[in-house]
Amino acid sequence: MFAKLARTGLLIAAIGVAGCTDSSMKDFNPSANNPLPEKILASMKAKGMTRTSPVMARIFKEEGKLEIWKAKTNGRYDIVASYDICKWSGKLGPKFTEGDRQAPEGFYTVRPAQMNPRSSYHLAFNIGYPNAYDRANGRTGSHLMVHGACSSSGCYSMTDAQIEQIYAFGRDAFQGGQTEFQIQAFPFRMTAANMARYRNDPNYEFWKMLKVGYDNFEITKVPPKVDVCERRYVFNRVPEGTAAFSPTAACPPSTQPGSLVTAYQSYQKSYDAAFAVAAKKGDKLPRKPSIAGLNEANIVSEWTKKRARGERIPVEPPSLNSDGTVTQTARMGRIDSPAGKKQASLDAAAAEKAKAAAEKKAIALAKAEEKERAQEAAKAAAEQPVVATGATATEAVPVEAAAPPPQKPGLFSSARKRIVNIFGS
Repeated sequence: MFAKLARTGLLIAAIGVAGCTDSSMKDFNPSANNPLPEKILASMKAKGMTRTSPVMARIFKEEGKLEIWKAKTNGRYDIVASYDICKWSGKLGPKFTEGDRQAPEGFYTVRPAQMNPRSSYHLAFNIGYPNAYDRANGRTGSHLMVHGACSSSGCYSMTDAQIEQIYAFGRDAFQGGQTEFQIQAFPFRMTAANMARYRNDPNYEFWKMLKVGYDNFEITKVPPKVDVCERRYVFNRVPEGTAAFSPTAACPPSTQPGSLVTAYQSYQKSYDAAFAVAAKKGDKLPRKPSIAGLNEANIVSEWTKKRARGERIPVEPPSLNSDGTVTQTARMGRIDSPAGKKQASLDAAAAEKAKAAAEKKAIALAKAEEKERAQEAAKAAAEQPVVATGATATEAVPVEAAAPPPQKPGLFSSARKRIVNIFGS
């Protein structure tokens, strides 16, 4: 039933820019040319895949997984590798605006020109944000990638060893003639249990829309044909006659393969039953934080701008609470933007200068106090009473206060008389 649809999907996927040329492949640096491990190649062969058969990727934020799927000889895809995402930025939910630090969610396309073998993050490829849906809804941002170096500010970051393999899957598929491959980025695996957990989340309607594409792939195991009309995604629909999809215009009359319609109805019936059961206990299960729409995105974006200017800001991005209040960490600092590093260096130099001045002032003050103590000691010594020789402390009499020794009254006058008689007056 799905073989025809699978072949149709492959033809649809072939529409796009020309594939990589041999000369562009020769421009790749050595790490971008590393072959896939023999174990993976053997697994692919056992599943009816070739090294250069078409590829696609799926990303799940909450589970922290990046999956690689490849086409088998019957046109349907099967998983060949799964990697733990080293780091992704932001919260659950889509990216809204430049600087909100959100890793995108949605359906994206990677073409050869988006592959970067000389990335400062080891190896990288741009996922194609903003796509037609993002642009139609006024969402902004740039340079959103899957890359190495395990560092993220809005991207999906892997280890260097992981990105070498992921990069190789795309490179080999381009060499085999695939002109573009699809990346599906989701907040979580879109099971009934997970959807029930997040049914009251502000991003739930957006996630329900993504789930239609998720379900189409689960049913067919072929990357869905993705279009945008009325500012929303539509999947595996063929417009009637000469009509075409336009991201901001009304959706034109369209059809789907009958086999897909039947399969989807059956799939949805089972899902609805499972959702009803899960909803009864969904509120009791843990949920990860999600972005509170454009308002929070703008708050985080303003934080990012201040960081880029090198201003002192909370070291973690702020969060918008459900009651409209903003939560941010108390610890402030300048983070690793170029302006921040420059200002931090100036701050450090100023602090060192202030410290040296304070130490100099403290030394001068200590010397002044020591001199003052010495002067006071000398003054006290000068005012201390002198003790007569042989006197005890209780008998001490100041010298200037001592009375002259008494003299006998007639002794001096009789001596004077004798001298006058001898020498005359």
